[in-house]
Amino acid sequence: MPSLKPIAANNTGEKKIYLLKPRGFCAGVVRAIDVVKIALDLYGPPVYVRKEIVHNKHVVDELRELGAIFVEELAEVPSGARAIFSAHGVSPAVRQEAKQRNLAIIDATCPLVTKVHLEAVKFAKEGNTIVLIGHKNHDEVIGTLGEAPSRMVLVESVEDVDALELPDPSRVTYLTQTTLSLDETVDIVARLQERFPLIRGPKSQDICYATENRQMAVKGVAQFCDLLLVVGSANSSNSKRLVEVGQNYAVKSFLVNDWTEVDPAWLEGVNSVGVTAGASAPEHLVENIVSALTTQGFGNMEEVEMVEEDVRFSLPPELNNSQLLSITR
Repeated sequence: MPSLKPIAANNTGEKKIYLLKPRGFCAGVVRAIDVVKIALDLYGPPVYVRKEIVHNKHVVDELRELGAIFVEELAEVPSGARAIFSAHGVSPAVRQEAKQRNLAIIDATCPLVTKVHLEAVKFAKEGNTIVLIGHKNHDEVIGTLGEAPSRMVLVESVEDVDALELPDPSRVTYLTQTTLSLDETVDIVARLQERFPLIRGPKSQDICYATENRQMAVKGVAQFCDLLLVVGSANSSNSKRLVEVGQNYAVKSFLVNDWTEVDPAWLEGVNSVGVTAGASAPEHLVENIVSALTTQGFGNMEEVEMVEEDVRFSLPPELNNSQLLSITR
């Protein structure tokens, strides 16, 4: 994918930062964080959040300081209390548990994750076996598998596809986790199509626009970089995929929560550093890294915009929009 402006190669010998754009928060993350903040403003603490609202330590810590209480399961939430489902979505069993315990639920599931859930329900009703491409035990995958557990199988690799034995090879569909590596997923889908020629997929790809755009940005600058720093937490799937993309292009690539995790040895002999952030990483962490790199002699910075993003999602219906006009940005 071409950049919006030509990328200037670092031929001057001056240490340089390539600051990638788009980076950081996607629309689904912005929406999820806003949901928690607005709920706290409207109803006051405590507001309970099942799982991390998004996979970023700094975001969770900030919301915890504002009065959000993060729990692993709904059993930890007092009966009748207010609780928020994270951006990664939940299974129907979790929704049923919330109903039985009379919880006031606000659903912050990313609309693009909801799309995958609806596709799973549709394909299951049609009598298909659904092959879900994703990472075992990821919150999003757990929720999606819960939509049709008797009709869905999970694969993580081409080797998993080779081991599949399905009841009716003529009735097979596939879905994907929204935060996967584009390249890896293409290989898995290609192998599925080889093994099951009649397999069908979603009408539009499930990997979300933000995941794709951030990976394409890394590919676009890889040839110019000696080092790639990806800001994001270790449990952030899309952040880890950015590191993998960089490594696949032979760039030393590391995932860091913030500047304190940058090893000074990584900068030795480096003239060009690419900096980006996963879709749940706050911008101020990126700014801190750029500032710190400047003190390390990287005085030349170029922001490289690969594609413009203008996606926005509306708030969930559980929040009364008429009450939010003075709160939302």
